[in-house]
Amino acid sequence: MIFKLLVAYQLKHFLCDFPLQGRYMLGKFKGGTEWILPLAAHASVHALGTFLIALCVKPHLAASLALLDFFAHFLMDRVKASPKMLGRYKPDQKAYWLALGADQAWHHLTHYFIIYCLMTGV
Repeated sequence: MIFKLLVAYQLKHFLCDFPLQGRYMLGKFKGGTEWILPLAAHASVHALGTFLIALCVKPHLAASLALLDFFAHFLMDRVKASPKMLGRYKPDQKAYWLALGADQAWHHLTHYFIIYCLMTGV
């Protein structure tokens, strides 16, 4: 079961970050307050993916784990994308790749925690 969940969350992460992330959602890189709704839309897609997976395993935890995923994704992606935070770095800088790696590690650790909750019923 754990292996199936790891695969499911890896596929969910890929689908939500690439095929399902449209041009509008890339507005999360904007400054001011224009980033809030595009980022919320992107984090909502991730939350929906978690909700659907959790619904198949522990339905009573699906909503709370989806909310956890929403907030974890929203927070990390804002730190990564904000022009005043990690988003100020460009691909030719080492800091850009460290920020991207930290972003991906955060998302995977969030998924591992969600899987832990699903397996233990916490």
